[in-house]
Amino acid sequence: MQPTQDALVFIVDDDAGVREALAWLLRSRRLPSESFTSADAFATFLNARPEPDWRPSQPGCLLLDVRMPGMSGLALFEQLIARGLLESLPVIFLTGHADVPTAVDAVKRGAFDFCEKPFSDNALVDRVEQALQRSATTLESVKAKQSRQHNLAELTERERDVMRLVVEGLPNKLIADQLDISVRTVEVHRARVFDKMAVKSAVELANLLRD
Repeated sequence: MQPTQDALVFIVDDDAGVREALAWLLRSRRLPSESFTSADAFATFLNARPEPDWRPSQPGCLLLDVRMPGMSGLALFEQLIARGLLESLPVIFLTGHADVPTAVDAVKRGAFDFCEKPFSDNALVDRVEQALQRSATTLESVKAKQSRQHNLAELTERERDVMRLVVEGLPNKLIADQLDISVRTVEVHRARVFDKMAVKSAVELANLLRD
């Protein structure tokens, strides 16, 4: 996946000049953005999304100023941690020199990076693109997990029994003996399990369930 093809960068900074400059810089690399004038405004946007398992629908990252009137960038960061969003919505802090130790601590707690003002344009956008790649990978993983859970829910109780023994490596004859059904019935259930789980082999099924 190329994150720049379907991505959104959120800019949260109380300085209009900084917001405009960042938006222009991102446009120069074909990265769309959405700006917020405060951490409170972004928190309102975030809290309007369903809890507790909301994830962005597209790869994204957050450019977040540390110090702002009202809610600080760090307080907003705590909300993102609480909602488990740091992988799907990586945070890059924008800091002044005095905030560097604070930003370093935030990176240790899961922030993607920090860029000290004034920052290098190219270096910042490079890190944004890397953050978007992490977001894309995370969202793909979440999507795959949700698909797997949906497929598992479609299995009947008997198909689950057969699947469990298939994953253990038992041949059809032994599965039939353990479940007291015919080999032909095992074959039918096995085929249905493979079809519903979208796999072609027992090894692929085992790997899917292990993830």
